[in-house]
Amino acid sequence: MSRIGAEELREAVLDAGSFVSWDVEPPAVPVGTAYAAELSAAREATGHDEAVITGAGRLGGRPVAVIASDFDFLAGSIGVAAAERITAAIRRATAQRLPLLASPSSGGTRMQEGTVAFLQMVKIAAAVELHKRAHLPYLVYLRHPTTGGVFASWGSLGHITLAEPGALIGFLGPRVYEQLYGAPFPPGVQTAENLQAHGVIDGVIPVKWLRRTCERALRVLADEPGPAPEAPPAEVIPDVAAWDSVCASRRPDRPGVGFLLRHGATERVLLSGTGHGEAATTLLALARFRGQPAVVLGQQRRVGGIVGPAALREARRGMALAAGLRLPLVLVIDTAGPALSAEAEQDGLAGQIAACLAELVTLEVPTVSVLLGQGSGGPALAMVPADRVLAALHGWLAPLPPEGASAIVFRDTDHAPELSAAQGIRSADLLANGIVDVIVGEHPDAAEEPIDFTKRMSTAIAAALHALRDIPDEQRLAARLERYRRIGLPETDVSQRKYE
Repeated sequence: MSRIGAEELREAVLDAGSFVSWDVEPPAVPVGTAYAAELSAAREATGHDEAVITGAGRLGGRPVAVIASDFDFLAGSIGVAAAERITAAIRRATAQRLPLLASPSSGGTRMQEGTVAFLQMVKIAAAVELHKRAHLPYLVYLRHPTTGGVFASWGSLGHITLAEPGALIGFLGPRVYEQLYGAPFPPGVQTAENLQAHGVIDGVIPVKWLRRTCERALRVLADEPGPAPEAPPAEVIPDVAAWDSVCASRRPDRPGVGFLLRHGATERVLLSGTGHGEAATTLLALARFRGQPAVVLGQQRRVGGIVGPAALREARRGMALAAGLRLPLVLVIDTAGPALSAEAEQDGLAGQIAACLAELVTLEVPTVSVLLGQGSGGPALAMVPADRVLAALHGWLAPLPPEGASAIVFRDTDHAPELSAAQGIRSADLLANGIVDVIVGEHPDAAEEPIDFTKRMSTAIAAALHALRDIPDEQRLAARLERYRRIGLPETDVSQRKYE
């Protein structure tokens, strides 16, 4: 396939005429006669003095820094001089608080410089990590081909990682593999599409769509929140039987998190884990609700709505992404329960639930949980403990599905309606017990009025995000921990106790 050059990439992404180069003459490094001739030939052929170009420009009027490889310069390989250029650009972007778009196209370490070149990946990775710790966006677009140490360092550290269609992306170059092992590398593995299918990268898009995708992402990641959204209308919540809510939540035509994003949010950018395998039960995205930016983490009713360890690992990625970017996190709960299988046990299901639960309740950014439908078992609990919890009228939360609780108590499933009422799982009971803050009405059922329901839910999410925005982190976290400490306890019991 043809390769996208560094200038072509730059021109496709940045506003016309906005790019200003940051490149200075590369530092002198020791070279032998043969290597000096290779460098000279590469400079003459490409018009570049090294394998990367760096600088800053504007993307939709927004200042950004850019680093792009030139594969035609010694296969885009990274030696001491190229690494120093990359590191200097990353540090400059950090100092100027600029979002950074990196676009590798490289065979990896420059073999002519040996182990010294190999070690350059350390300083590049360090610079990227410090950029991210400054809560600045780091976007990566992998071009054909990207392999070796480049893929294993600055090519794999993006908050968002995209790749061009058909690109060869992999750690071990196929030619090296064939020479070492005497057989070709298995076909179809080291492709952008296959890596997306396995959740390694977030998306595969042609370069002509890259500008639009980056612009949408940066509206969420870098732009200020919008003004206060409209107040959600006050509603009289009807008295609905718990079992009626359970049945309503299981309707196959009930709007889920994907529908909520499509019709209730803007600037949507879907990330990995959104379409393949067991991880497909978790959707991860960037979006705005009525102008309020957030990372969105939602459970989808694919694969029967059963959540396993891979989906929970994807959920933890969402939590880490929100924390790293200092963005609020919106969690959408809609699960029939945990995967109950030997594979799930061996893959650490319980440990993943525990890690999600612990990380969410102590997360430093604002959090809003939405009980959209079914809320069964540990995977639902792991996404509940937020600063604000919203529930659809027919949303519910229980340790097990009512049929499972009936099987334990009565050794049959016939008593599920009775137990669903007795356990206090419906939204009205959750509100009375301080587990839920707001109930969003359904008239009479979200499946009957999906667009109107989604608009109401979106407005409620936006209002909760805006209300949390200006609360200091320490105060918000302390209030969250105290809230979950006192659930189920008499008010006087908690208020009169001292912390040990």
